[in-house]
Order: sequence, then C-alpha cells, then structure tokens
Amino acid sequence: MIDLDHLEQYRENNRIEAKKAMGGLPKSLWETYSAFANTMGGLLLLGVEELPDKSLHALELPAPQRLAEEFWEIVNDPNRVSVNILSRGSLSIEETGGGRILVIRVPRAQRTDRPIYIEGDPMWGTYRRSGEGDYRCTPEEVRAMQRDAAVKTQDMTLLEDVSLDVLDRNSLCRYRARMEACRPGHISQQDSDNEFLRWIGAADRGADQKLHPTVAGLLMFGREPAIRQVFPNYQLDYREQAVPGGPWTGRLLSSSGTWSGGLYDFYCGVSRRLDRGLSQEPVRNALREALANCLDNADFHSRQGVEITRRPDNITFINPGGFRIGLPEALSGGISDPRNSALTRMLNLIDVGTGTGRGLPNIYNVWNAQGWPPPVIREQFDPERITLTLSMSAGLVVPVSSALQVPAPAQDAVQKAAIVEHLTNYSRASSAELAALLGVSRARACILLNQLAEQQIVVPLEEGNQRFYRLKR
Repeated sequence: MIDLDHLEQYRENNRIEAKKAMGGLPKSLWETYSAFANTMGGLLLLGVEELPDKSLHALELPAPQRLAEEFWEIVNDPNRVSVNILSRGSLSIEETGGGRILVIRVPRAQRTDRPIYIEGDPMWGTYRRSGEGDYRCTPEEVRAMQRDAAVKTQDMTLLEDVSLDVLDRNSLCRYRARMEACRPGHISQQDSDNEFLRWIGAADRGADQKLHPTVAGLLMFGREPAIRQVFPNYQLDYREQAVPGGPWTGRLLSSSGTWSGGLYDFYCGVSRRLDRGLSQEPVRNALREALANCLDNADFHSRQGVEITRRPDNITFINPGGFRIGLPEALSGGISDPRNSALTRMLNLIDVGTGTGRGLPNIYNVWNAQGWPPPVIREQFDPERITLTLSMSAGLVVPVSSALQVPAPAQDAVQKAAIVEHLTNYSRASSAELAALLGVSRARACILLNQLAEQQIVVPLEEGNQRFYRLKR
C-alpha cells in the first residue's frame, strides 16, 4: 500500500494512521481498527510518529513481537472487538528508517460483519474514518450497517399494519402490461392483481391471513403519502437542464402530487427523459442500467433521497447508502448483492437490469466505446451515499458502430485517465482488475500500464507471484 523505505513522503489520511505505541498498544488503536473496517480499510503503523510538518518518521519499537502478540490476544476477544477480520498475514514487523515498526493491514469488512465495534456496544463503539481522523458513528449509521448485514434484504419485510389500499392500481396495471410485452404468455398473467402481487414478491399474507404489501411492493407501487408513513425521508427527484448553468427545465418529484410517487412510475418517467436526444441503443441501455442500480441499491431509511440530474454534458445518479461489496469487486463484475433484492427481481421481470453483477462493467464498456471520459464513482460517508457521474462530452461522441475507429491517441488518453482515477481512489490494482475496469484485454491493460510506468506515473509492485501497480509518489 505504501513504500516503507520512503515513509517521510506520506501523510496520515483516510487510509493511513500512525501511532507511536512506545508504551504499548494505545486505546485509540481500536477505534481506528473499527473505523478502517467500517469505511475503506487502511494501514495502521505502530512505532511511527507524525512530525510538526505532518511527515511520518519511524521510531524503534522496543518489543514489536510482544506488541503483535498483545494485538492478537485483544482482537480475538469478542468482549473487546466484535469480529477479527484479519489473517496472520495482516501483521508484519518491518524495518524502515533504521527502526522496526509494526504494520497492521485492516481490510474493509464484509457487509455481513459490519458494524465492527469495540467494547461490546455497537451503538457506542462503532467508528468510521473521515479524512485523517476517526469519528463515532451515529445510531442511524449503525442501524444502516445492521440492516445491510441481514441475510434477507430490507425490502422483503412484510408490512402487516399496512393494507393493499395504499397501492396505486394504475401503476400496477402499467407494470403488468409491460411484463406481458416482455414475457408474452407468462403464466402469472392469468392471476388476479392480488395473486400477481404475491407472485412477484410485492405482497403476502400476514398473521391475520390478510394480504399486506411488502416493503418492495409499497416502494414500487405505493402512493407517496403512504410510502412516507413508513420512510419519512423518502424522496425521488429528477431534474434536467437545457444549457450549462441555466435554469432547470424539467423536474419529476415524488412529492409533487401529480403522479403516484412510487418507484415504478419514477423509473418509467426518468428513463423516457434520459432517452431524449440519444440515438445509440447501447447508451440508452447503459443509462437504464445505471438508473436501475441507483434504485436497487438505495437505502430508503436514510436521511437522503434519490437524486438524478441531467445536464448537457453529464448525468449524475445519487443514491443513499454505501457499497455492500467493495468497488473493485463491483467493477470486476459477476457479484450481485443489491440492497433491495425484491425490487431487483421486479425490475428484472420487465427486462430492466441484468441482475448478474455486470451492470457497472457494462456501463464502463459502453462509455469506453463512445470515447467519453470514464464514469466517476464516489462513495461518501456521514451520510452514506454513492454518486455515479457519467460525462457525455459532445466533442468526444463516437457512434457505437464505429467505436473501433476511435483515434488511438484519444483512446489511450481516456483509458489512462481511468487507470489514474482508479489508483487515486484505490491504492493498488492488478492488470486483470484494470482490464475489467476498462473493458479491454489484459494485454491491452499491460500496454497502457507500461506506458504509464515509462512516464513515471505508476510503478509496479511484486508480491510473491503477483504484480500490482500504484501511483508513483
């Protein structure tokens, strides 16, 4: 993750924390362990001090092996730390700057393990990382992590105190018509509306033997006032702009009262607006995929709503909630872990979304084929939200049919920019990971990496039989 031979070049940040630890393991170490595990992972350096100019300087730990043994004893004590997510290879004693230090590599915890907390109390002992410091999570953040850790996704919950009367039957009728067009002759089309709702996972029988909506059913087909009774901060907001910096010329807002306010009608209204002016079918499909991902992964318990903006040169999708899997895994594809799996299934039934974990790689591939700047993804905490920005610079538009004719220098520049962007957010990556990110062969990724290395922008790292790349510092 960092070059320990040049420790003075680094500063504490959201993924590096230095502690002197000359008198033993500091209490704050466990707060940082929790913070790294619940955020993006990071590196704990024990036996390192931060100088007044913010540079890092190695000290000589008097007994690093004893510190390592003490660390393992505490991290494996469930009364002190909720889960040990480290392997033996996560700790190492390293020589640097004339001294020996203890290096602890903390990965981002799997969603099923989060929140990682200390001292036996998740509401008091859960931390996250912001900048170069740790902060105690709010109860709202802790509950969001606990919801994500559940095997059943939150939208499968049956709302036994809500009746089917809150659903907009016209919205349901439109959904059924679309499904019939996508899947003509499907056996479910013979069912009554209530039976159909049960079949798609939008309703089920409660303890009173009456039908009630699931969370997914309420979100998909419910009227906005009823949805807000369950999710007080629920909001869907789409805005568009005709000229850069100009006024908003179109808006679709769930609280406007002019339409149902449910997710299905929002999806249909936004997808029609996103299609305007776009002749390339792959681009339209990629935008629908981005819209579906935004809704599939939104945490509707959050304080924030879903926001989508279309400007002349870019489209931005913002959904509340963080990643359930790491961004590298999401970009590699093949892993599907949506926050709202019942909603995902409903959209898949009308041929919206792949449901295979290939959504983000597909979007990157389409944007690369167009010669447009690579998509930019940002994960933010407190509150949790994910922002996907898709730039559509007019000067770089290339018809899909002639994508292979993109001038090589322009294509190189776009792909190299994507590599640098990725290595800025993630400290290192293999050529295979970067090939998946770009949607190119591994050989092509290696050519680009060799060129970046010759330009002294990236440097290779050898770890066993594997080679990784990082930005040169």
